[in-house]
Amino acid sequence: MMHTDNKSILEKANAAVSAGDNEGYLAYCTEDTLWNFMGDQILEGKEAVRAYMKQTYIEPKFSTECMIAEGDFVTAIGHISLKDAEGHMTDYAYCDVWRFKDGKMAELKAYVVKI
Repeated sequence: MMHTDNKSILEKANAAVSAGDNEGYLAYCTEDTLWNFMGDQILEGKEAVRAYMKQTYIEPKFSTECMIAEGDFVTAIGHISLKDAEGHMTDYAYCDVWRFKDGKMAELKAYVVKI
């Protein structure tokens, strides 16, 4: 698979979640997807990610500064704003390193900082 294909997959997945379509996003993930929020928590499997997204991704707003693809990896750098249960928006800077397997997002190492 070409690097641009993995970038395109990530762009489509992010567009789905930005539109509030978590299931559309999860369709781009492997069943055993692993999300490692470095220094914070690890989510193992699509069900754990689904539960996290339902609780955390309330009206998310993404902006991506750049994506860099190499082999099975895509690194995305940008900003995300998330609404909490009380309706307050919080802004974060992120650097996500994704590993792809068979055209799906298999593993995430996320470096996220509140700004």
